[in-house]
Amino acid sequence: MSELPDRRLLLVHAHPDDETINNGATMARYVAEGAHVTLVTCTLGEEGEVLVPDLAHLAADQTDQLGPHRIGELADAMAELGVTDHRFLGGQGKYRDTGMIYDDAGNAAVPPQTRPDSFWQADLLAAANDLVPVIREIRPQVLVTYDEFGNYGHPDHVKAHRVATYAAALAASRSYREDLGPAWDVAKIYWTAMAESALRTSLRKLRDSGDTTTFEGLDPDGPLGPFVTPDRFIDCVVPAAGYVDRKMNAMKAHATQITVDGPFFALSNNNGNEIWGDEAYRLVKGTAAPGPDGLEHDLFAGL
Repeated sequence: MSELPDRRLLLVHAHPDDETINNGATMARYVAEGAHVTLVTCTLGEEGEVLVPDLAHLAADQTDQLGPHRIGELADAMAELGVTDHRFLGGQGKYRDTGMIYDDAGNAAVPPQTRPDSFWQADLLAAANDLVPVIREIRPQVLVTYDEFGNYGHPDHVKAHRVATYAAALAASRSYREDLGPAWDVAKIYWTAMAESALRTSLRKLRDSGDTTTFEGLDPDGPLGPFVTPDRFIDCVVPAAGYVDRKMNAMKAHATQITVDGPFFALSNNNGNEIWGDEAYRLVKGTAAPGPDGLEHDLFAGL
């Protein structure tokens, strides 16, 4: 597809705001460098908690209008990052936010009852078939999504991982669904990650500053949950110097979900590059091309 830039990045996320929290600086960087960045969001985030009191009526148990509102928040966030190609899997509202509960271990989990139109209940092949044509149209060299646990257990994150993984495999097969476009094999697939050392360092700085409530219960020197990735599994850290402000502005655009006095901004004070700026990834398909420090610093390294 000659009209597309040479470098093409596809990100598959579960809800509006996930993309900014996990990859906002990365997205802003590659847009600025001229790459084509495509975001596919799987749900409208209808079941999210509303943090703005004046908008509490939008919640799922009231007027149930949070989803349409979050379409606008996502558009504003993408404008901050410079991303012009953002889509919803299968179209706006096809798959509904499943919601979540917390299990006994403190991780997100599937609620005891889920709606038939929830993303969690969606047929895996049918959902993958909504992503295959996007892959074959954009022909990305790099795909970014979650790990098999969805980073913290949310059922929609887990499902997004499964859909992205399956769709990438199907898209590469020339004998699969010719009607969905010519086959395309994604060269490198990454999972988003929270690097253990970076989180521990930031937690220590918070505690040293006298903040004992942000991320209460997380001991900088104790065991951390499965949302943290040991450094030995980190393959790429995208340095985001110059793009942290754009990421923070995009996070502010997701106002119903992220508050400026919440943990994201607490961790950004004075050390934003360490925790919310620099973004870590695990390479799960393709060949790593690390630099002298043993890490990649470009998702397209080696391509």
